[in-house]
Amino acid sequence: MGAEARLKELEITLPTPAKPVGNYIPGVRVGNLLFLSGHGPVRIDGAPTARGKVGRDLSTEEAYKVARDVGLNLLGSARHVLGSLDKVKRVVKVLGMVNAVEGFGEQPKVVNGFSDLMVEVFGENGRHARSAVGMGSLPMGIPVEIEMILEIESGAKRATRKPAGRKRRVRKSKR
Repeated sequence: MGAEARLKELEITLPTPAKPVGNYIPGVRVGNLLFLSGHGPVRIDGAPTARGKVGRDLSTEEAYKVARDVGLNLLGSARHVLGSLDKVKRVVKVLGMVNAVEGFGEQPKVVNGFSDLMVEVFGENGRHARSAVGMGSLPMGIPVEIEMILEIESGAKRATRKPAGRKRRVRKSKR
């Protein structure tokens, strides 16, 4: 089952991607990889849906849900760039950043909200290499920011070059 059918089965509607809040684009395709910029829990108008430090303003469980929402935003951006999530072969690498109080050590549990969603949508191809780190702050006071790298299908075969016309031989005149 493809990712798009899986989203329907799970009754998940992806949000419209928010406009970037800086001088960057949501994703860049290089060969068969799609690099997605860091995303947070942000609505289409750019306003955060959650703010605060994990361990003070949000519990680990609440931040898990925020990380899942960030995953939905990333999937929305991936679909926007690719046209369809069915073009995704696998989730390759993820960096999860958690805005947490000093001494907080449950960043992996928070970022599992994102990782669990990827496995729900892509199955085993949603499992990925990952870093989950704590931050002293994040933009706009958001509690979670995540970026990811996706492997995507190569797509149509590259057009083969047409053979160049025969080079015309120029004969040197005998003088």
